[in-house]
Amino acid sequence: MTDVAVGRERRAWPVLAWSLWDWGSAAFNAVIVTFIFSVYLTDAVGEDLPGRISASTWLGISIAVASLFLAVLAPVLGQRSDAGGQRKRSLGLLTVSVVVVMGGLFFVKDDYHYLWLGLVLLALGTVLFELAQVPYFAMLRQVSTPATVGRVSGIGWGFGYLGGIVLLLICFFGFVTGDGGFLGLPTQDGLNIRLVAVLAAVWFLLFAIPVMLAVPELPATASPLEKTGFLDSYRLLFAELRHMWREERPTLVFLGASALFRDGLAGVFTFGAVIAVSVYGFEADTVIIFGVVANIVAAAGAILAGRIDDRTGPRAVIVFSLVAMILAGVVLLFVSGSTMFWIFGLVLCLFVGPAQSASRTYLIRLTPVGKEGQVFGLYAMTGRAASFLSPALFALAVFVGGDDRWGIIGIMIVLAVGLAALFAVPARIEDRALEVR
Repeated sequence: MTDVAVGRERRAWPVLAWSLWDWGSAAFNAVIVTFIFSVYLTDAVGEDLPGRISASTWLGISIAVASLFLAVLAPVLGQRSDAGGQRKRSLGLLTVSVVVVMGGLFFVKDDYHYLWLGLVLLALGTVLFELAQVPYFAMLRQVSTPATVGRVSGIGWGFGYLGGIVLLLICFFGFVTGDGGFLGLPTQDGLNIRLVAVLAAVWFLLFAIPVMLAVPELPATASPLEKTGFLDSYRLLFAELRHMWREERPTLVFLGASALFRDGLAGVFTFGAVIAVSVYGFEADTVIIFGVVANIVAAAGAILAGRIDDRTGPRAVIVFSLVAMILAGVVLLFVSGSTMFWIFGLVLCLFVGPAQSASRTYLIRLTPVGKEGQVFGLYAMTGRAASFLSPALFALAVFVGGDDRWGIIGIMIVLAVGLAALFAVPARIEDRALEVR
C-alpha cells in the first residue's frame, strides 16, 4: 500500500467512525421518539388514561419541559467540555446515559399506570440525546479539514437518515406488524414494543463505539472555567455572549436564522404524514412506504450537497434548498392526488438533508477553534426556543383555511422567514480553523 493510500485510509476511518454515531443515534429519533415507542405510549399505554387530559397532551407537556431543561443546560455543558478537554468523554457519558434510558423503556408495560414512567424516561432521553449532539457536532472539525467539512457533514447526516430507516424496517417487520412481527413475539403487556426499545438501545451503543476509538480527545485549554463552579459558568457564558455580539455578530445572527428555518424543516417531517393522508388520499401503509423513500432521498441529498457545500459555501446550499422547498410547497397548494404528493413531497425531502447538513458546516466555519461545544450548545438552545413556530403556524393556518392543505402555508412561512434572516449573514466565510494554522 502506498503512502498516499495509507494517508487516505487514516483520514477515512475517523470520518466513518464519526458518521456511525449518526447511524446509531437514529435509533432514538426514528424508533423511540417518532415512529414506534411514542405511538405505543399514547395509543396503547395511555389509551385508558382517566381524566380530561389525554396521553398525547401529556407527551407534549413532557417534551416541552425537556426542551426547557435543554435550553438551560446545553450552552454551559458545551462550553465546559471545550475548556476541560472532555469533549469525547462528554459524548461517551451522554451516549451511555441515553442508552440506559432507552433500555429502561422495557419496563413500560401496556397499562396507563406505567405512562408516567414512560413520559419521564422519554423526556429525560430527549434532554440527554440533544446534549450528546453538542459534543458530537463539535467533533466535526476534528474529523474534517476546511476543504472537506461540507462532504463530511453530509456523509454524517446521510448516515443518520439511512441508519434510522434500516433499524425502523427491522423493528416494524420483525417486532410490530401483524401479531408480534415475523418473529412472532408475544404482545401481552406490549412486550414486542418494549423489546424494540432494547434493540434500539443496543443498536445505538454498538454504533457509538467506533467514534470513541477513532477520534482523539480534545486538548484541554487554559480557561477560567477550570476554577469555576457550574453556576458561575453562566456568568462567563453571558460575558461570552456580549463579546460575540460585539466581535462575532454574524454567529449570533446565524443562530437565530437557523433556528427559524430548522423548525420549518422539522415541520416538513412532522406534518408531512398528516397532510399526505388527509389531503392527498394516502393510506396508512402507503405513508410508511413514503416515509422510507423520503428518508432515503433526504440522505442522498445531504451526501451529494456536501460536495457542493465545499465548493460554493454552505450558505448557497441552504438558500437554494430553502427556495426549492418553498416552490415545491407552493405547487402542493394547488395540486391534488397521491401522484402529485409523491413528486413534490419528495422534492421537499430532497432538500431537507442539504439544508440541515450545510447549517452545521456554516456554523463550524464561523466558530473559533476551541469554542465549538459552546456554540453548538447555543445552536441546540436556539433550535428548541423556536420549536413552537411550525406547530403553531400549521394549526393557525388550518384553523383559518378550514382544511389541512392550508397547513402547508404555515410551514412555508417559517421557511421563508428563516430564508430572509439568512441574508443578514455573509455568503462566503473562511473556516476559523485557518486562524491557527
